[in-house]
Amino acid sequence: MIRILISTRLGERRWPQSKLAKETNIRPSSINNLYHEIADSITFEQLDKICEVLECDVSDILRWEPGEQKTHRKIKK
Repeated sequence: MIRILISTRLGERRWPQSKLAKETNIRPSSINNLYHEIADSITFEQLDKICEVLECDVSDILRWEPGEQKTHRKIKK
């Protein structure tokens, strides 16, 4: 399973999702899906923008964990 660590990186910087969306020019709903690990895909362009803005490597925001199944989490509203 691929883990998305955007929430961890934003927490370290104390950034809200909205700041990442503004800095990367990625739709807030797309950032929200990444933050909550419910995104089905991400483009290389988005990945590049996020890494540039957060000054990190791809491995800092994406991690593969063997043997786990992806489960969709529902966002509480």
